[in-house]
Amino acid sequence: MREVTVAAVQMHPKLGEQQDNLIRVGEWLDKVCTEQRVDLVVFPELITTGYECGVQFTELAERVPGPTANLIAQRASDYGTHVLFGMVAKEKVESILYNAAVLIGPDGEVVGRYNKVHLRGEERLAFRPGFRYNVWETEFGAIGVMLGWDLAFPEVARSLALEGAELVCACANWENPNADEWRAYLLSRAYENAVYVVGANRVGEEYTYHFFGDSMVVGPRGQVYGTVDGGEEGYVVARIDLDQVRQYREEFQFFQCRQPQTYRSVVKKY
Repeated sequence: MREVTVAAVQMHPKLGEQQDNLIRVGEWLDKVCTEQRVDLVVFPELITTGYECGVQFTELAERVPGPTANLIAQRASDYGTHVLFGMVAKEKVESILYNAAVLIGPDGEVVGRYNKVHLRGEERLAFRPGFRYNVWETEFGAIGVMLGWDLAFPEVARSLALEGAELVCACANWENPNADEWRAYLLSRAYENAVYVVGANRVGEEYTYHFFGDSMVVGPRGQVYGTVDGGEEGYVVARIDLDQVRQYREEFQFFQCRQPQTYRSVVKKY
């Protein structure tokens, strides 16, 4: 058995208050990691800034590594855990911004960064889309990452699974009234790929959005290991066995029975 303890934190970031939000992230890490040994803590999308920042994203964006990543890296190192969180990242060209997720390792080093591919609505005005999906090898298994609307596209989770992901993390800002959609997508991506899915969704209100939470950990056969019900802050912790991924994939033959030659329309541009 390859047992791993994962946690999803459901947090309400204050819009544009980066330092305040970083303090809150640290407080949640203290709470989660002092109550039990945790291998991975997952935070929602854009947790350091909030969602509806508009042009302020330019001022809030940081390089990776940078001050935000370094601060969270120190906390990850303190507890010897992996931490995945969402932030706004920039390149050397100041005007190029990404809605990004960053994975920090238990040694305090940046394992990798993922730039969101599927931008929705006003996100297209602020961010440039990413162009590749990342699977990162860790000491306990292979992790893939999705951000927000990526979850609605089955090709994303399938691509991550085909690249070896055993655990897929969905960091999100999923809003009301779409709670049923959020839950259905999390379960579907787990079932389709015989993979564990950790969904970390934020709570709270901004100018035009109300976020509902419902963060959860889902097993490769749709088992819900735990959830944070309602729209309050909190977290869910689950002990999972990554060996079940191989077991169910061998049993159901999802990948072996694929017929890629019949899927041509999937990769055609609409």
